[in-house]
Amino acid sequence: MSDERWMHLALELAEEGLGSVNPNPLVGAVVVRDGEVVGKGAHREFGGPHAEVFALEEAGGRAEGATLYVTLESCCHHGKTPPCTDRIIAAGIGKVVYAIEDPNPQVCGKGAALLRTSGIDVEEGLLREQAEEQNEIFLTFTHRGTPFVELKLAMSLDGRIATKTGDAKWITGQESRVQGHRLRRKHSAIAVGVETVIRDDPSLNVRHVVGKDPVPIVLDSTGRIPLSSKPLQAPSKAVIATCTMPEEIEQQIQETGAQVWRLPAVNDRVSIPALLAQMAEEQLDSLLIEGGGEIAASFLEAEAVDKVSFFYAPILIGGREAVPGIGGGGVERVADALRLKRVEVQRLGEDLYLTGYVADALT
Repeated sequence: MSDERWMHLALELAEEGLGSVNPNPLVGAVVVRDGEVVGKGAHREFGGPHAEVFALEEAGGRAEGATLYVTLESCCHHGKTPPCTDRIIAAGIGKVVYAIEDPNPQVCGKGAALLRTSGIDVEEGLLREQAEEQNEIFLTFTHRGTPFVELKLAMSLDGRIATKTGDAKWITGQESRVQGHRLRRKHSAIAVGVETVIRDDPSLNVRHVVGKDPVPIVLDSTGRIPLSSKPLQAPSKAVIATCTMPEEIEQQIQETGAQVWRLPAVNDRVSIPALLAQMAEEQLDSLLIEGGGEIAASFLEAEAVDKVSFFYAPILIGGREAVPGIGGGGVERVADALRLKRVEVQRLGEDLYLTGYVADALT
């Protein structure tokens, strides 16, 4: 039971890197000797020291013979930082307990093997499921090579994201809005359609919580985005994804400091697979979709969504002309509907917060 206690602490520490370490993993580490924590650390920023380094430095000489609890297998190769396995061996750690294996081919079991060869007792798999969910972005991006995609919608109980006049402020309460900004902090990029920019001119940055702003991505097939819009003024260099934008508009957008990605078209719209492939090229490992019903439908129809986060307010909007959370053509039969896996529901103030996955496991 004490082992789980220390790994839970390591998982809590790992959260300190949320949104700042991408595309690296979230990692926390705890050094325990004689039932007492003598060192702890987290990987806090991309390219910075790893969690084990901070924990071992704090522990100092007390690390000798101690147990190291770490949420991810320790690296054994030279990257942006030296191998953590070297530091662990030099510190005299007696035992290492880690939650999940590092899928990076340069590590993937090699780190644990090196520690065992050096006489250190190694155990794997403690709180594996919690660690996998915490690092769902890193694991998906590493295994699949394309970004982890999360669809976020704030809706009434009858599934509307705006009234027939387009009014949408505010459907959900303050607690839901704060959680929504936690989701923004978590992801490398955030996507909306150009209709959302024209109608609402969203800032697409992180507020209410402390964190790094995601890269704004606006899907704008024909070049309709207003040059004065907030995404084009964002400190995080915005990306406008297009397929048929006139060259003169592209030049005007680039003059604002934003990037233009000219991508293939599918049914006169930006190809979602092409967008995700370009994101992977740019090392953007995750995408939060926050646009309207049509962009939600586009990603779902492209089978590109990994997870949904839906916020439901206890209100009923009604009306055939009210804006649905998910647009598109829809399915013809209930049997063809997308059924979510691992669904969880919790209360946020008066709202309901539902999360679920499209697949049973990380891919």
